[in-house]
Amino acid sequence: MTTSSPTVAASQPQKVVDARKAGSMVFAASVFLLCAWVLVPIYFLLVNTLSSPEEVAAFPKTFIPPFNFGSLEFFAGFSGIGNALKNSALVAIVTMIMSIGVGAPAGYALSRFEFRGKAAFRILILMTRAFPLPLLALPLAVMFIRTGLDDTIIGLAIVHTTLALPFAVLITFSLFSGIPVELEEAAWTLGCNRVQAFRKVVLPLVLPGITASAIFAFVISWNEVFAASVLTIENRTLTAFLLQSLDVSPLHLKFAGGFVLVVPALIFIFAVRKYLFAMWGIANR
Repeated sequence: MTTSSPTVAASQPQKVVDARKAGSMVFAASVFLLCAWVLVPIYFLLVNTLSSPEEVAAFPKTFIPPFNFGSLEFFAGFSGIGNALKNSALVAIVTMIMSIGVGAPAGYALSRFEFRGKAAFRILILMTRAFPLPLLALPLAVMFIRTGLDDTIIGLAIVHTTLALPFAVLITFSLFSGIPVELEEAAWTLGCNRVQAFRKVVLPLVLPGITASAIFAFVISWNEVFAASVLTIENRTLTAFLLQSLDVSPLHLKFAGGFVLVVPALIFIFAVRKYLFAMWGIANR
């Protein structure tokens, strides 16, 4: 009995080490699979976009793209693409302006004022995304037809703003929460009113974050397809246009269109990534 006790005690640290190694291997494998799940489709999208229309259907694929811009040239010259791109850009810009115009003041009010139900209000803002858009498609279509907002840039931008607004409010709330209120109070003692203190002290500090929030709203509108397909007919965005012609368009047009949609979103999301983690006002404190 006395000889087995040191052996058992010595085996315990080894078991802990083995468990940690196994956990590290599982974590590394999970990260690898997740990266592959995201990056492999993007890689094949890039390879087929930078290939000639004839090479898109060829197999096997080359690891390095041949950098032939035939597919992109065909996409740029395809009938209706230019108008769809213009509509997507206009809707996304209007969405960005409205989201920040409403979301930034709401975020500032949440960060600076105390009122009953403040925490519940933050949850309710986020819960607006809990309602699936297809469920609201028919009521929205009927209301927009009656008000004359169907098939218009402003009408679709209003819908996209409702999708982007919760994130705009919560991101700007976290930004304003990271700015000490003492800075504004010091500006008040020096003769500034609340508006002047905000414009001269707070706004320069949070402007990069507000810009990132605006870009995030732009990406949400840029990639949205369901509302654009339901609420537009003549003035379709690029996503709705590609979905409409999905069964009749050639393969290289689909790859080029997906590339045009994905690349701006990837760039913008990379630019705003740190503000998304600070959505609840933790990272900036």
